[in-house]
Amino acid sequence: MTDQNDGKPDAVRRAPDGKGTEDLTVPESTARAGAAAGEGGKDVVDESKPQAEPVETEAGRRATEDPGAAAGPGGSPATRTPEAEVVGFRQGMFGSAGAGDTSGYGGLVRTVTLPAPSPRPYGGWFDEVADLLATALDDAGIGPDDAIESVVVDRGEISFNVRREHVVEVCRRLRDEPDLRFELLASVSGVHYPEDPGRELHAVYNLLSITHNRRIRLEVTCPDADPHIPSVVEVYPTADWQERETWDFFGVIFDGHPALTRIEMPDDWPGHPQRKDYPLGGIPVEYKGASIPPPDTRRSYS
Repeated sequence: MTDQNDGKPDAVRRAPDGKGTEDLTVPESTARAGAAAGEGGKDVVDESKPQAEPVETEAGRRATEDPGAAAGPGGSPATRTPEAEVVGFRQGMFGSAGAGDTSGYGGLVRTVTLPAPSPRPYGGWFDEVADLLATALDDAGIGPDDAIESVVVDRGEISFNVRREHVVEVCRRLRDEPDLRFELLASVSGVHYPEDPGRELHAVYNLLSITHNRRIRLEVTCPDADPHIPSVVEVYPTADWQERETWDFFGVIFDGHPALTRIEMPDDWPGHPQRKDYPLGGIPVEYKGASIPPPDTRRSYS
């Protein structure tokens, strides 16, 4: 077939600038690749040739059978969301009872849940830390099951629920074991679950290993009727002011603390203001000539 323009074959045409000609011959390799593509640019599979069977890998099998056990990129633990344990329901913005709700969210009802214990394997380095801690406790003459109630892996983080009578020794082993080396206690905080009988108060310890660049969490519970947890100041000196703050706001008494006094509230302040059963009361506040009543006497929006 020739071009009407100058009688040249289709494969050879005059260049756009009018000078010389250009070769439009399609290379053989490109022609083969184009022939393998169907309409719309989709690949066409040559069924006359044997196709490779998919290869099953150990990582793929574990990810399929137990997605939470598979490790993420770089061997980091994958996110696992265990079945939640419902411990109660909270109404309003803050969940405080005994006073009118002035937030405008009085009709808000939220389910209070705690993640359930996780099965092994935990994934990534979590299993290594759990095994090392169990061995270290065994060497100290403490049964791992006696010290650790359960282990929870949730949202890519691992938490050890520790019985309060063993928290000091668990912290000591986590700090001193060469392969663990959790040298820094980053924080101690409190949580109040008034609808969780026998473990209404929680103390949460966030530990950091600077050596291994790892973070774990310890959680210790105690009942409202006996709000005592041993102090870990002898292991982590930074717990001094952190435990004082937790006692100040939640009323957890850390036995053995060198000076368990208030750190935020005035010394004569009654009660512990971040507990859910603490009343919303207060004192009138004057601002630009107006007097704003305390929350418990304001108009309720619920």
